[in-house]
Amino acid sequence: MAEGLSSFWGPVTSTIECCETNYSRSSYIAEFYNTLSNIPAIILALVGLINALRQRFEKRFTVLHISNMILSIGSMLYHATLQRVQQQGDETPMVWEMLLYMYILYSPDWHYRSTMPTFLFLYGALFAVLHAVIRFGTGFKVHYVILCLLCIPRMYKYYIHTEDMSAKRLAKLYVATLFLATMFWLCDRLFCKQISGWPVNPQGHALWHIFMGFNSYFANTFLMFCRAQQRGWAPKVGHFMGFLPYVKIEKPKTQ
Repeated sequence: MAEGLSSFWGPVTSTIECCETNYSRSSYIAEFYNTLSNIPAIILALVGLINALRQRFEKRFTVLHISNMILSIGSMLYHATLQRVQQQGDETPMVWEMLLYMYILYSPDWHYRSTMPTFLFLYGALFAVLHAVIRFGTGFKVHYVILCLLCIPRMYKYYIHTEDMSAKRLAKLYVATLFLATMFWLCDRLFCKQISGWPVNPQGHALWHIFMGFNSYFANTFLMFCRAQQRGWAPKVGHFMGFLPYVKIEKPKTQ
């Protein structure tokens, strides 16, 4: 939206702006709430990373949690500056993260172990190069949604084959937070003119960040449970401070 205070980062060069007045709180942060709302996602990813390292989960989950943190940091830089380069630093990790989810979801049943990571790596590298040269706009959103949709059948398969009710609750929380985040994102995009006339802006895009932070955490925790079950590590869902779920495992002594 139109600027409030003077701009530290110069004219807006990104292709997308959200329903928040630019530089309304600080001349150094273009979209104040959209920037700070990424902090919960970073904290949640850090919690997941610590749990994955402490219990010696496979490296794929370490990389997954780190990728969540990188994505949130990239989002912060983008919303703080509204520059095209920083926008690419937000959007490219979004695609890389979905490719990583595809690997984690599909690799257990993939017979040719080296082909999938090689293909996904080359795909991600090619996208990064093309995205640096071409402004995809709507094409990026369509591409991202397709990648998300490719993950859903496998997530559903994991859900129906999971008997533990606590783990199933993680999957339900994943769906609920995804639905709420999407609703807030759509409202912010479609009804900005109406919202701008309200006494208080609900900051729909900032709420999208917050709920997607929880969404990623619930997805990661559910996948960690399913993978531990596949490996025979007797996973259980515990709760940190009685609220935040995490996976506890007991590896056989031979492992």
